[in-house]
Amino acid sequence: QVQLVESGGGLVQAGGSLRLSCAASGRTFSGYTMGWFRQAPGKEREFVSAIRWSEYYADFAKGRFTISRDNAKNTVYLQMNSLKPEDTAVYSCAASLGPPIAITTQRGYNYWGQGTQVTVSS
Repeated sequence: QVQLVESGGGLVQAGGSLRLSCAASGRTFSGYTMGWFRQAPGKEREFVSAIRWSEYYADFAKGRFTISRDNAKNTVYLQMNSLKPEDTAVYSCAASLGPPIAITTQRGYNYWGQGTQVTVSS
């Protein structure tokens, strides 16, 4: 069982920045593929970014968001810059214990955090 706890969400003005963190339990964190997804009101959950040996980004995240991980702290981060009102959503992290397959889709992950709200005001 892997537990994921997100933090770092909040209210920010357009153009601002936030850094989300996701702390994971487990002794083999370095072997997990970690992902970030988001879900805006009335919309389906969508892929944002993922990391294992490489980094992957949704098109809307490229150039603005940066994913990173600290295996010593069992934590993955999502640095979000130049935030826009359309980035408003609940952001959730996810962990995949298997090979990095389908990591841009929800089915590629075994465990999910509760999510953290990000609100960007115009």
